[in-house]
Amino acid sequence: MNNKQGAILTFLFFFLFYGCKTGADEKTNTAPVAEDRYSPKKYVELKHPEWSRNATIYEVNVRQFTPEGTFRAFETHLPRLKEMGVDIIWLMPIHPIGKKNRKGTLGSEYSVKDYLGVNPEYGTLDDLKALVKKIHSMGMFVILDWVANHSAWDNELAKIHPDWYSKSPEGNFQPTPWYDWDDVIDFDYNVPALRKYMTGALKYWVKEADIDGYRCDVAGFIPVDFWDNVRAELDAIKPVFMLAEWESRDLYKKAFDMTYSWTLWDKMKDATVNKKGIGGLVEYMAHDVGAVPPDAYRMTFTDNHDKNSWEGNQFSNFGEGLPACMVLCTVINGMPMVYGGQEAGLSRSLKFFDKDLIEWKQHPFYDLYKRLFTLKHSNHALWNGAWGGEMVRIYNDKMDRIISFSREKDGDKVIPIINFSDQPVTVKLHSIYHKGIYKDYFTGKQYEWKGDDEVTVGAWGYLVLVK
Repeated sequence: MNNKQGAILTFLFFFLFYGCKTGADEKTNTAPVAEDRYSPKKYVELKHPEWSRNATIYEVNVRQFTPEGTFRAFETHLPRLKEMGVDIIWLMPIHPIGKKNRKGTLGSEYSVKDYLGVNPEYGTLDDLKALVKKIHSMGMFVILDWVANHSAWDNELAKIHPDWYSKSPEGNFQPTPWYDWDDVIDFDYNVPALRKYMTGALKYWVKEADIDGYRCDVAGFIPVDFWDNVRAELDAIKPVFMLAEWESRDLYKKAFDMTYSWTLWDKMKDATVNKKGIGGLVEYMAHDVGAVPPDAYRMTFTDNHDKNSWEGNQFSNFGEGLPACMVLCTVINGMPMVYGGQEAGLSRSLKFFDKDLIEWKQHPFYDLYKRLFTLKHSNHALWNGAWGGEMVRIYNDKMDRIISFSREKDGDKVIPIINFSDQPVTVKLHSIYHKGIYKDYFTGKQYEWKGDDEVTVGAWGYLVLVK
């Protein structure tokens, strides 16, 4: 063999050996990639704060909470709220309120004059910091209400950055065209400088006052990519909790821990005072299980400042079925919310633009919320998002009046049976898959289920069986 022949053989050897090896490696590397497209993926990419796993939430209207209407005066209520089982304190907007085109004598808290300021009616920045510190010392957390969509007419930004606002065809400032919001003017989120400013303002309160997150007003009116970036920048400071005043799947991916369950409120009203039956409630629950990401939070409620101000109060909206709705809001998938005053039996609409003091008194609702929140905290089946158990329908022979389902997680199990009718109902349940001994959480009565079991539920009544 001459040198030329040897070189050729050497080349062929390397070609065959390394070529085959490379081909094999490529097959090894590409196969999993090809298969990965068929693997299920989590929709929710953000990480919920650990402290939110079994949390409840409470909305505070500082103006109406006490005669003083201040942070320091509200602070005296914290022990009572802690005892009731509240985990997250949501403060309605704390910023100075615009005077131009103001509604009422005090104006709307959602007409923000200064995003970096504190409403002097409520106190000072130091007062706010002291309140946050007190809340934290009691093992609770606090979020601020944030109004990113619009500002007051006399917000300084309108003077120095008029290009940050949307304009009418005539080139003038304008409120949101679809609502009676003429005391505010809309921002234009196509402007990068506005996005940077608003993100900086959101970061300011986390750094300066050590707050734990935000409730974001009309969050769906603002591009999702803005919120996605906000969440990333806030989480870089500390883990935050974000609540969107909206009801949309796309907000869960990277931006918000929780959205509103407006639809649930509507369907509960239909099932109670509107006498439309429970079909809408069942549909809501089916959609919740089938379409909402399992690690998403939904805020459940029978009242809030919007409903209370413009659509009646908790009693007029749900009538005799109100306690049943309160129970449902706690045992269904979601985080239950109480609007300040509900626990005292708030039975009227509070004025929105003027002083209108909550009448604080002892009421059975306080004890009901306390018991419900104790169960929420202790029973893993009722925890939030993927930390809790999935709702599974239990069929019964009174499907037009009785909602029955189960939730189970980490050895804990809850079976709510709720009567949405004004008559007692004896109902047979398809309980073949739920055999065992249960105890009603409220009465302590014991039930042994053997399959196709019967129970009687009073008018607008409920059983919450635990195991």
